[in-house]
Amino acid sequence: MAHVSAAERRPQLIKAAIDLMTREGVAAGSTRAIAAELGVAQATVHYTFGTKEDLYRAVMDQITEDLVAQVERAAPEGAGFEETIAALAGALWRTMSEPATNHQLLTELTMFALRTPRLGEARQGHYRQVIEVTAQVVTETAVRTGYELAQPAETVARFFLSGFDGLTMQHLCLPDETAERIGLRALVSATVALAGGRLNLADVPVD
Repeated sequence: MAHVSAAERRPQLIKAAIDLMTREGVAAGSTRAIAAELGVAQATVHYTFGTKEDLYRAVMDQITEDLVAQVERAAPEGAGFEETIAALAGALWRTMSEPATNHQLLTELTMFALRTPRLGEARQGHYRQVIEVTAQVVTETAVRTGYELAQPAETVARFFLSGFDGLTMQHLCLPDETAERIGLRALVSATVALAGGRLNLADVPVD
């Protein structure tokens, strides 16, 4: 059998872990089960990553990287400030509601990381990166549209993401499509108001 280097195995194992835990949950993600998902020996996981926590950290990094890329693509060219925030909300909501985007798995891993000290850095890194990218979108949109921010972009980003996290938790615990659509519109309206402008709630498309 041809030897496969750790560098080649790494993305394979990350994908296997994501596939398994998206399907069965974080609790199912033992190194033995992840190895079986890929069809390799359990020792391969430890050889490639060292510990299960190291693999989980790599999984969080990968999902975060994919999420950030989606956030960066969400801003429509030529759109106004309000339209861009609405587009951002809509794009993020789709990543949360579509299983293939792994947003729910990232939420589960974040909760798991709260009680796993070795994953603390990965948890903080994930949130820091998402905040930075969202703040960058806010800043660049304000500059492009001539929109004068009344609050720092990071403050606006943190506010928006805090509201989005709340809507995400409600969706996971007690889904209600109508309430969620209203909630997204309200979040966009409140974010724009905080940023320094006014917005008619009925004029915000988040579909």
